[in-house]
Amino acid sequence: MRKTWLIAAVGISGAMSFIALLVVGTYMAAGSMANGAGQGNVGLAKGAVPSTYQSLVQKWGNLCKAINPALLAAQLYQESGFNPNAKSPAKAQGIAQFIPGTWATHGLDGDGDGDRDVWDPQDAIPSAASYDCKLASYVKDAPGSPTENMLAAYNAGAYAVIKYGGVPPYSETQNYVKTITDLEKSFARPTGRVQPSQQAAGAIYYAQKKLGTLYLWGGNGTREQGGRFDCSGLTLAAYRSVDIDLPRVANDQYNAGPHPKRDELLPGDLVFFSDDLTNSRAIRHVGIYVGGGYMINAPRAGAVIRFDPIDTPDYFGATRVTEDGANAVPDKLSDA
Repeated sequence: MRKTWLIAAVGISGAMSFIALLVVGTYMAAGSMANGAGQGNVGLAKGAVPSTYQSLVQKWGNLCKAINPALLAAQLYQESGFNPNAKSPAKAQGIAQFIPGTWATHGLDGDGDGDRDVWDPQDAIPSAASYDCKLASYVKDAPGSPTENMLAAYNAGAYAVIKYGGVPPYSETQNYVKTITDLEKSFARPTGRVQPSQQAAGAIYYAQKKLGTLYLWGGNGTREQGGRFDCSGLTLAAYRSVDIDLPRVANDQYNAGPHPKRDELLPGDLVFFSDDLTNSRAIRHVGIYVGGGYMINAPRAGAVIRFDPIDTPDYFGATRVTEDGANAVPDKLSDA
């Protein structure tokens, strides 16, 4: 649910012309916006890592050349969704999902308090980085990308990487490597303009046809629900109409691509809102940007899908959805 903001009423017929002009005008300029990505040290995208862990991830993500803060963040997110109390059926534990045997060998006392606690991120995050770097040293002579070989060793073991001279031909391992490297782009702070989305116009076209539809909490637009949506149900359906499958909830949708700055927004970007501007896991609302400082969104119970301004105190940030980014987001990380 999102706070109500006063705006001028916009008619549905006028809305379609409004969007058409915005999309055409913006995409004529999109090529120049996307040129010239810069270089520099890898930083973390705003709020992508909860503030409690951000300094740890930034520090330990620079432990060796095979990793970086965004890659380490992607691993932690894929493993646990940054949940320090996560458990798996395979008995993996904590924010970094160490199994007991691996923790016994590779767990560190990261905070120097005299114990090694797998449930304490102050120990588990440094241990995850250290373990990554140790694996990278085991496979350093294998051909190919040191980072991809390290990730493959994490999944399949160093022997398999050495045996096959790089990422082994196991579908699980290859998918794991691709997932983490795709997610890395979502956690990295962009160093230049983010490439425009080719599917954005189609997503907007879908959303504009839903203007005036009454909000429904948990709504996915099904016939049984009367074609009604909540905020993330609308964005999911809009991008599904162009063959991109987003996760269901808003705070996971934030990780479905890179994050343009406010002055770099293009129509089709997802825009997010939160009461905690330091933590993407606290995001509670999402809309589809249409240009001119406005979005289409399903705002709250009792309201209809409509235009609203994005420049409000709870504006968190934006995501330019990519197919690879959406596919990389793990399922069911969030219950919100």
